[in-house]
Amino acid sequence: MNTGLVLRFFALVLCVTILTSAALAASRIKDIADFEGIRENQLIGYGLVVGLNGTGDSLRNTPFTQQSLQAMLERLGVNTRDVDLNTNTVAAVMVTANLPPFATQGTRIDVSVSALGNSSSLQGGTLLVTPLVGADGEVYSIAQGSVAVAGFSAQADAASVVRGVPTSGRIANGGLVEREVDFKLASLTSLRLALRNPDLTTARRVALSINELIGMPTAEPMDPGTVRIELPRDYSGNIVDLLTDIEQLIVEPDLPAKVVIDENSGIIVMGQDVKVSTVAVAQGNLTVTIAETPQVSQPLPFANGQTVQLPRSELLVNDDPDAKLAIVPGTVTLKQLVDGLNALGIGPRDMISILQAIKASGALQAEIEVL
Repeated sequence: MNTGLVLRFFALVLCVTILTSAALAASRIKDIADFEGIRENQLIGYGLVVGLNGTGDSLRNTPFTQQSLQAMLERLGVNTRDVDLNTNTVAAVMVTANLPPFATQGTRIDVSVSALGNSSSLQGGTLLVTPLVGADGEVYSIAQGSVAVAGFSAQADAASVVRGVPTSGRIANGGLVEREVDFKLASLTSLRLALRNPDLTTARRVALSINELIGMPTAEPMDPGTVRIELPRDYSGNIVDLLTDIEQLIVEPDLPAKVVIDENSGIIVMGQDVKVSTVAVAQGNLTVTIAETPQVSQPLPFANGQTVQLPRSELLVNDDPDAKLAIVPGTVTLKQLVDGLNALGIGPRDMISILQAIKASGALQAEIEVL
């Protein structure tokens, strides 16, 4: 075979591999950043769930449920102040929901319901009208409907079974939007992009990509997490078209080299840019095993003696003589580092200690974050 053709073939394969890797690493701007003002708002409310089959709150142990029940009945014209209520079909709950951006009046949203008292299950219950307020204290939605619970509980005299979480549920389309968030997107003359993973290089790449699309310097990185965009004249009065074009731009995010360690679970996550300088690593465990096997000594027949217990201990020390000192060459890749540590027979727990020791020696060119 012609040597020149072989070389050109391998060069083509290398170029395709590089381009494929770059394409896989690149992301759309809409996947790595958020537009200022286009976000959800959290809502919360307090309400009552009725119709429970004996799994509600005990009114004697949860006075807030009794007070809420009495206040609700009084609003409906029923006087219960002098009545000793004793029912287990009602439960006090907290209701939460997320108000989507630009949700208009009459829009339906999903709500989550969670027991607040000592109710054992919300299955079969119905949430009564519950106002949901935002951070400003204003009511933005009203929730009501049948609670759908995925978990269940069953109890007998000597056994009980619980699956999932029966004290929390969800109401699909249970919230009705009553107030809109006052935000005029079309009237903006400038807007800001908030990067989900702040980085100076990524912010600059986003600004350059936007300026290349528009053909003029309209985007400017303000800090590692913010890119400011001035609305061009061509898009005046039609900012939606500008945002649609911007969010589809492809940008390759740049992240710092970092090693994330969760010592509780032994999980280690390392980024692709983690590098290690030349360093020697040795891993050996000193194991000391002590076994107690006491023996009983009895006197001979008709002898004037006593039965005594004699201690007997076995001590075994294993210093792992097969452990060797391994050299990790400089500028190794992430895969080579992991393969090298695995070749030493090192488990996740020991690997955490080794990575921290390598970082302390200055050989690990990355940031270590311990969860």
